Amino acid sequence: MPGYVCLVSRVHAVVLHDLTSSQAESFMRDAHKVSSALSAVTGAVKLNYEIHGNTLPHLHMHYFPRYVGDPFEGHAIEPARVSQRVYSAGQFSKLRDRLLLELGASAVRR
Repeated sequence: MPGYVCLVSRVHAVVLHDLTSSQAESFMRDAHKVSSALSAVTGAVKLNYEIHGNTLPHLHMHYFPRYVGDPFEGHAIEPARVSQRVYSAGQFSKLRDRLLLELGASAVRR
């Protein structure tokens, strides 16, 4: 989905409860900041979040923006089923730059 983001913990942990309370609070603050910025930048109607550890044993969180009419509307996202290009030429860079700006702006607002 356009706008997909993966937040990776700076502290090595396999699962959330491996972190200290302070580290977990910091990770969730970062997760909240990314969620707010991503929503503002993409205009998504919903964000789906996933935390796994099956293939990569390091705590990370996936963000999947959802849009009206997206290929998985009404169903769970299945990334392996995506066969077409997600971004047009230059679209990824523009979205990334806008997200980084919004993340910087949200850090200033706090």
